[in-house]
Amino acid sequence: MPAPVAPKPVMHVMAGVLRDAFGRVLLAQRPAGKHLAGMWEFPGGKLEPGEAPLAGLARELDEELGITLQRAEPLIRVPCHYVERVLLLDAWQTEQWEGVPQSLEGQALQWLMPQQIDPAMLTTADRAILQALRLPNRYPITPADVTPDQLGKWFQRIGQAIERGEQLIQLRLPLWPRELVRELAAALLPLARRHDARLLLNGDIDGALALGVGVHLKDHQLPALAERPLPWSLPVGVSCHDAAQLTQATRIGADFATLSPVAATRSHPQTAPLGWPAFHALAEAAALPVYALGGMAPSHIAEAGQNGGQGVAGIREFWLA
Repeated sequence: MPAPVAPKPVMHVMAGVLRDAFGRVLLAQRPAGKHLAGMWEFPGGKLEPGEAPLAGLARELDEELGITLQRAEPLIRVPCHYVERVLLLDAWQTEQWEGVPQSLEGQALQWLMPQQIDPAMLTTADRAILQALRLPNRYPITPADVTPDQLGKWFQRIGQAIERGEQLIQLRLPLWPRELVRELAAALLPLARRHDARLLLNGDIDGALALGVGVHLKDHQLPALAERPLPWSLPVGVSCHDAAQLTQATRIGADFATLSPVAATRSHPQTAPLGWPAFHALAEAAALPVYALGGMAPSHIAEAGQNGGQGVAGIREFWLA
């Protein structure tokens, strides 16, 4: 009988997302001679044994940038699996510190707006931090029973949602011909761009490429994909239901996933819900932002965040306004 495989050691690394008065965030470049030299990352470093996360982050930012951290809040935890060890990148965000950040370890620094950052310039783990920064905490999805004759009504409703401040909207209209969904997206696109909102087509990679919008992949599309289907400038979401699908979503470079069903739903009464404990475990183990889906409403945003989620995604409860 083979000997049991010892678990890989976990290196807990803190990352600080410093946001200035203009909304820019600070990036540091990994110096020559280090692993992933030349790549950019959020500043921070390894947590010492027995050190509390916030204390470790404050120490690292003092040593690396010469600032005194006053307050910070958790943003996302990103596990990264390597041959010899597991790295847990624990990102906290802050707007409160004393001093002017400066390079004390020879690293180049730059301030950029999150939307200006090219994910390709970041380390893989830091890309997940960037996406968590960019993504909102709510993700409306159009109802599946909307019929093609309601085009005008839903053009207006989605437009109103964009004007109210919705930043990420999935056009999931299974009763519509694909070309009609694309026409709706094209008509909404000028308004969406004016308000910095992003539209995602459900499963339609070719349409997303043609229009310059995002795509939300169906779970059955995942096995056939070996890489990200859209450029980094266009968002990619994935519908997931278990750990294996979340792992594959990370492998292809998706920006985020929905994980469902968290609670019981009228549309799938036969499907057993995950519940918050299982959602928490899966979201914490995922290396990308995860939205809770299934029986969710905007009132669940805080609970999703407390359970490791980016926020909530949903259908009917998100279109009541």
